[in-house]
Amino acid sequence: QVQLVESGGGLVQPGGSLRLSCVASGRSFSTYGMGWFRQAPGKEREFVAVISWSGGNTYHADSVKGRFTISRDNVRNTVKLQMNSLKPEDTAVYYCAADKSRVVSTRGSDYDYWGQGTQVTVSS
Repeated sequence: QVQLVESGGGLVQPGGSLRLSCVASGRSFSTYGMGWFRQAPGKEREFVAVISWSGGNTYHADSVKGRFTISRDNVRNTVKLQMNSLKPEDTAVYYCAADKSRVVSTRGSDYDYWGQGTQVTVSS
């Protein structure tokens, strides 16, 4: 069993930055693909970014490409999402998720473990 705990959310003005962190329990973290997803009120959950187990492969949704960066530290069992140039449409609850299959996936249904989420609000 893996537990994921996100932090770093908050209220930020448009154009600002936030860095989300997700800490994982368990010894198998370094073998999991890790993803970030988000869900805005009244909308479906959407993919944001994914990083392979080694950190060698990353993929970001078009809506965040060039603004957000996913990274991981397999020593500290953490995955981060650096978010720059934030827009009001980035407002959502952000979730990190772990995929045991090692496949770099953008589909939430492929992920096995989820955190509780952290709220990001972009507003002036």
